[in-house]
Amino acid sequence: MTALEVLRPGPLTTVQDLGRRGVAHLGVPRAGALDEPALRAANRLVGNEPGAAALETTLGGVALRALGPVRFAVTGAPAPVRVDGRPAAWGAPVTVPAGSVLEVGAATHGVRSYLAVAGGIAVPPVLGSRSADVLSGLGPAPLTAGARLPVGPPPAPGGGAPDLVPLPAPPAVLVLRLHPGPRDDWFEPRAVARLARDHYRVAAASNRVALRTEGPAVGRARAGELPSEGMVLGAVQIPPDGQPVVFLADHPTTGGYPVVGVVPRPDLAAAAQARPGTLVRFVLLRG
Repeated sequence: MTALEVLRPGPLTTVQDLGRRGVAHLGVPRAGALDEPALRAANRLVGNEPGAAALETTLGGVALRALGPVRFAVTGAPAPVRVDGRPAAWGAPVTVPAGSVLEVGAATHGVRSYLAVAGGIAVPPVLGSRSADVLSGLGPAPLTAGARLPVGPPPAPGGGAPDLVPLPAPPAVLVLRLHPGPRDDWFEPRAVARLARDHYRVAAASNRVALRTEGPAVGRARAGELPSEGMVLGAVQIPPDGQPVVFLADHPTTGGYPVVGVVPRPDLAAAAQARPGTLVRFVLLRG
């Protein structure tokens, strides 16, 4: 088994797979890659199973030294890729010998890039997942300089180059469909209708827990607060300031602010790549 040595961890680089499923009733967040299609694509390029653990970078990239020969691929947010200082392919498998330095630079568009290696990042699983959870602290800690990441045995060679479907570009305008409820009755009907007409922007405070927005406040029809109740991926909470908050992979499993609607899971990959300041539009789904 080989390993990767962390030379430059970047602003926030974490190990992520497809997350912890079936443990929300224990109060354990889901975690996992925010841009699942990008993770699956990177794994496919190197011959891994779709849910193998990889590295998720945030804006600033990462630099690693391969302590053995490895095959890797980078997808997600477009970013310059270099091996020993020379340009290498983005969105394609690259094989390097032991001692090589792999670098993913700052994202040129979008937010999160995914670096997969053949064999996957083989940190110990916690509750069935190798994902780092920034809310609960479960799983491996975010990368730090000098850390070593074990790499699993590479998969058997496949039948030629992978047929990869191109991924969408990071959004210029983030369009989020919204199933109203379960607490849309806590808001003025006009406010819910305006939610689909008003323009919001991605707030700088967004993170792996939630995409926060800035824009017109959504007015409530009721005073007070709800008792805490279960929260799901994509739930759109409205806190007292009226600014919609879209729950992402590391969201808490319960909450007391009313949920005006739920964003379908397929729309959340684009939310993972929306930079602060990106225009956000909600589209109400009925029926």
